[in-house]
Amino acid sequence: MDYRKILDSLSAAEKLSNKRWVQKTKKHPPADLDHRAVESEQSAFSHIDCLKCANCCSTTSPILYRRDVERLSDHFGIRPGVFTEKFLRTDEDGDQVLSSLPCPFLGADKRCSVYECRPAACREYPHINRKKFHEVLDLALKNTAVCPAVVEVMRDLRREGGN
Repeated sequence: MDYRKILDSLSAAEKLSNKRWVQKTKKHPPADLDHRAVESEQSAFSHIDCLKCANCCSTTSPILYRRDVERLSDHFGIRPGVFTEKFLRTDEDGDQVLSSLPCPFLGADKRCSVYECRPAACREYPHINRKKFHEVLDLALKNTAVCPAVVEVMRDLRREGGN
């Protein structure tokens, strides 16, 4: 499957529809939104293989928190300051992010070389399977440009939500 086609298939009208749905849903989240989102995510990932895509690792950087830096530093056997100097930069919001893309830990086979100690943001991506999903709808909307599974989740949720 060509996942880029899924991402490229988002028309301007669908982007606007997603934005409107997010705005409406943030104000009045359905009681079953978390459950519906998880079901939709499971359905999407039943046929989308992250190891064939890796667009998230190729195009975006997670925010790395102190515990992430410590875990990765331990993995590499270096001090956190050395890890930070070698791999991170401070972004415009003051967050620590990777200094280069694609992720320096992404292999040519699209596998993560630090998978067992990857940052929390990577573990949680695409941030759909969580309580109070309505609180991260803006992030889900942003992730429709990155993750084909999120595109499908948003389509499902909009359809179920009547939009």
